[in-house]
Amino acid sequence: MTPATRQIVFINTAHSLTHYSLLILPTAVLAMAVPGGAFGPDYGPILALATGMFVLYGLLSLPQGWLAQRFGRKALMTAFFLGTGASLTAAGFADSPWTLAAALAAAGGFAAIYHPIGTTMLVEAAGDKPGRAIGVNGVFGNLGVALAPVITAFLAHQIGWRAAFVAPGLLCAAAGLVWARTPLAHVEAHATARPFPPIPRHLVRRAVLVLMLIAMSSGLVFNAYTLLLPKLLQERLAGSGSLLPLVGAAAFLVTLCGALTQFTVGRMIDRNTLKKVFLPVSIVLAPAMAALSFAQGWLVLPLAGVVAASIFGQVTVNETMAARYISPALRARIYSVRFFVGFLGAAASAPVVSVLYERTGSVAAVTLVLAAFSVVTLGCALFFPNRKEELEPALWAEAVPAE
Repeated sequence: MTPATRQIVFINTAHSLTHYSLLILPTAVLAMAVPGGAFGPDYGPILALATGMFVLYGLLSLPQGWLAQRFGRKALMTAFFLGTGASLTAAGFADSPWTLAAALAAAGGFAAIYHPIGTTMLVEAAGDKPGRAIGVNGVFGNLGVALAPVITAFLAHQIGWRAAFVAPGLLCAAAGLVWARTPLAHVEAHATARPFPPIPRHLVRRAVLVLMLIAMSSGLVFNAYTLLLPKLLQERLAGSGSLLPLVGAAAFLVTLCGALTQFTVGRMIDRNTLKKVFLPVSIVLAPAMAALSFAQGWLVLPLAGVVAASIFGQVTVNETMAARYISPALRARIYSVRFFVGFLGAAASAPVVSVLYERTGSVAAVTLVLAAFSVVTLGCALFFPNRKEELEPALWAEAVPAE
């Protein structure tokens, strides 16, 4: 295994651990919310303890580009692995709502390192055709999303909810120790081998505007949906706490649809303009999410799978936007701002799900709100440029200044 390949393996592993760590509580809460428990018997208030996690996950993504220049990417990724691992382990030993909220917030703060730094390293290593690499990386991220409910449900059911936090925490810390001893590959040469093309400024501004708008809407939709999914499946399928493993397995299957879509979208992006992929993926989201609000029984599974496929497929498109329209020198900063904006939406997801569920006693209101936000995604897809120069960068020099 070459140093570059070994580095990509760690970047992909970090992506899995990032999303896994953020989605332990939504399934663990189903075992934690019991009468007489340390955190109370109600689902909503316990889920709301993740608010600080998503707030710091968003806020601390903003300075990562600057921190990388000051301390280096290797050091930041080491902090990601060790800090996230230690915080998750601490969450497993929490004995009050405040200590659990603090531990989760710390985990979110360290997890904020990954996307701006890891994505930048990945894109630079991918060279001229980043779609496939981003798609594969997205599969690893979705693997974390998919495994979180099924493994958390298994550990919580067999051992207890504390093990659901401690086990991945120790695994993440162990990966950090190995990463700290792994030499950093010099992959920047791939990104600088060919000068970045002179893209007209008005198209760059248009692409960045879409990137930020989609970040806000998809940040809320992505995180709210993944937070809601275990409860949605329990309410519509299982209906009993004793069937927690079934809920975890169903959530795994649904999220797997998203992972497979990201890989497929990644391959399509290298052969098509972004809009040709982005638009059809976006069209299905709002109606599928609205239909999910009213579906009952096993019909929920295919609908939830379609929603997951659309949401996760968009992630690959969004992350490729910066690779095609932003120069390598500015890319880390743009990714920092993009994830900061996106995770502000993500920070709202836990209170939105919690408050709407507590007031209505049903997941239907939450999914209808998410369907409304999904319309913003469709608008972004319609507004995004559709330029053949994306596939042949040499043609940008001949591009007319206006469409």
